[in-house]
Amino acid sequence: MLKLGLTALALATCAPLSAQQVSADWVRAHETFLAGDELAGRGSATRDEAIAAAYVATQFQAYGLKPPPGMTGYIQKAPVLRRFVAGVPSLTLGDTPIAGLTLGRAPGGTVTGRAQVARTASRVRTGAPIVIYTGPADDFAASIGAARDKGASLIIGPAPDKPGPAWAVGRPLGVRLADDAEPGLTIAMLPPTILADLARQAGRQTIHFDLPFREERAETTNAIGYLPGTDPAAGILLLSAHLDHLGVEDGTIMHGANDDASGTVAVLELARTLAAGKPMKRGILFGAFGAEELGLLGSKYFGTHLPVPVERIAANIEFEMIGAQDPKLPKGALMMTGYERSDLGERLAAHGAHLAPDPYPDQNFFRRSDNYSLALRGVVAHTLSGWAVVPTYHQPTDTIAAIDFPFMTQAIAALVDPIRNLADSDAAPTWKPGGRPKAD
Repeated sequence: MLKLGLTALALATCAPLSAQQVSADWVRAHETFLAGDELAGRGSATRDEAIAAAYVATQFQAYGLKPPPGMTGYIQKAPVLRRFVAGVPSLTLGDTPIAGLTLGRAPGGTVTGRAQVARTASRVRTGAPIVIYTGPADDFAASIGAARDKGASLIIGPAPDKPGPAWAVGRPLGVRLADDAEPGLTIAMLPPTILADLARQAGRQTIHFDLPFREERAETTNAIGYLPGTDPAAGILLLSAHLDHLGVEDGTIMHGANDDASGTVAVLELARTLAAGKPMKRGILFGAFGAEELGLLGSKYFGTHLPVPVERIAANIEFEMIGAQDPKLPKGALMMTGYERSDLGERLAAHGAHLAPDPYPDQNFFRRSDNYSLALRGVVAHTLSGWAVVPTYHQPTDTIAAIDFPFMTQAIAALVDPIRNLADSDAAPTWKPGGRPKAD
């Protein structure tokens, strides 16, 4: 409690030179609270996440932001369902049990049907509920993506040399939005000889997979604030980050100082500085989303329960892990995921933003952050990041001690004028040909 009190005192006594300037004191104060021991890693869809959202919401209110149109407050709750293993997984061909089953990912439930056999991802066809992959182990991942895209419910492929963790009763199976009817793809694996035998017989008999599960209801929490613009016809910008992290793992707090307390701090400081300046044509929504670590759930819910028509959102800028400088990028630069997909990066750079294309295209970061939920709705949406492959990623070492505060503060400050210019502009960012993503 003493530490919380000291943090509150620090927040109350921060005194930037100008309310329109990003403050190093405020950056450190917000980061200290969000990534402190007291929030226990802001686990997705937990009370700690809800406290973090409440903190962000009260800051929005203090800055003079309004509740979003159609909302009576700054908090948006999204109901979710947590699944846990409730029995032993099984795989049968006809009435014959298949031995050696290993699971990579499984949402739980039953899949029954005839299987198609594919040696490459290109041969996975639409229509079959089950895919048996018999090609090289190195290409299994591509076939998993193809099976997901073609609507399969189960893919069976080669087991790795190292066995995976046991699927004991009580093991978490994942979390999904309560109004999301899609359970997702199950990934099962078998030893090569058993897999080959199954593939030979699959066309003659029905395959049945079952993983008993139980469900618990919970909720994830978004914090949303709104800075009205002067011209309702000019549209709205969305500045966002995710406020959750991994919580406590094996008794260790996963603080998530960089991932993504740093992005949340960026949203807070931009909200404060932009609200303190002169009104702009476009309104700005400021969002801190929950349950990103569970599959972009908070932003996905927001994207389908928007407080304004989606056509009014001119662009979404997401902030993710801006607490460290990537040595591959020019000094002081942030990378923009999917830079080549739209002209948003060029528009921001033309007014002083120090941005660079994503140097890790193989990691597919564009679809791994909350911007993707909005991009699938047609909004020009990208993520800005400092060092996406930082060594502290999802490690206990992602603490305040590892944050490069001068870099982080300057990165936020360098975006104030470019964002203000975009909010005061009549021009809207646009997708380049082929840049808008299609739904999975």
